Amino acid sequence: MPRQERSRRRVEQILDAASRLVIERGVDALTTRAIAEASEVPVASLYQYFHDKEDILLALVERDRAEMDEQLLADLAGLDELSLSALVETAMRAFTKVYARRPAFVEIWLRGRDNPAIRDRGREHSVEIASNLLQFAEAAGLLSHDVPPKIALLAVEVGDRVFQLAYAQDLEGDQELVEEGIRMVAGYLAPYSR
Repeated sequence: MPRQERSRRRVEQILDAASRLVIERGVDALTTRAIAEASEVPVASLYQYFHDKEDILLALVERDRAEMDEQLLADLAGLDELSLSALVETAMRAFTKVYARRPAFVEIWLRGRDNPAIRDRGREHSVEIASNLLQFAEAAGLLSHDVPPKIALLAVEVGDRVFQLAYAQDLEGDQELVEEGIRMVAGYLAPYSR
């Protein structure tokens, strides 16, 4: 097996172990030693890939965030009805699909943004999502072309806050709150639709 492939598998092994431990013990109880033991990787080897626990958490977020982006693209490509409300609903439901598959992501991303790098990455991701969805909506003729990017960013940030509230107590999320969030974001954007 090529060295690069072994390294990639080792990193995935470490991330999968960290993900399991986040669910079992919580983010605060996570240690590099525990991750090394759970992944059956020597601690010294773990440090070849990651500087510390926070670096591992950031890598987990990046991996799962990439899955979220892929899910969003796939779901948007499968849209039967092209409307602004369908776009909002599809985007928010794409995120809930990933949250269901990646409960550690919920713990790290939605419940514990104590890590400055994760918090910063969250802001960057919100800007990316807002920009991409704004471009999609404009290209599809769903929004007028003069909608300021900050309007799309506000909609994404409100949606993110809805998810934080919906998943605050339960890893499965309060779907009633998610539904209300979809209505709220779609309603906010409605005056900007064509």
